[in-house]
Amino acid sequence: MRPPYLLLDIDGVLIPFPDEHGSTPTTHARHDVVPADRSADNPVTVWLDPGHGPALMDVISTGLVTPVWCTSWRQDATTLIGPLLDLPPLPHVDLPRPQITTSHPNGYLWKRDHVDAWLADAPVVWIDDDFTSLDHAWAAGRTARGTPTLLVQPDPHLGLQPEHLTEVTKWAAQLPTVHAA
Repeated sequence: MRPPYLLLDIDGVLIPFPDEHGSTPTTHARHDVVPADRSADNPVTVWLDPGHGPALMDVISTGLVTPVWCTSWRQDATTLIGPLLDLPPLPHVDLPRPQITTSHPNGYLWKRDHVDAWLADAPVVWIDDDFTSLDHAWAAGRTARGTPTLLVQPDPHLGLQPEHLTEVTKWAAQLPTVHAA
């Protein structure tokens, strides 16, 4: 079996959402970035934990997973967010830009149909803060059919925590014959 993909979201995972008081975790540093669809005079402020880069690299360097961005940041994840965390360039799932007013237009995460088609029968561990019970049922169904699938769902106000990456590593390590390509 090939190593599972490690799909990484950004908003709510690496960039926590402010709490009810407008605060983000004190571990996170402020950065202003200019996504591809914006002008330099209209940057986006993001809050990133500098410890996330080394922690993610510890997981990636095991060879147990193949990291891929899975975020509405699309290519900007590699050009803007990754470098701020000292991550190497990573591929991304080319998600569409749907005209939706909720992230769950069909009761589940809008990305899921695109991810499902992109994955085909590949094993995956997907870190995103916005799964519903239907997404968890989808993952359980894939696993039951022989395609290992793990969803890891951080609290969007805290973001990625060390225990999430421990869970990823333990889960990937128990898969049969996992070898990095």
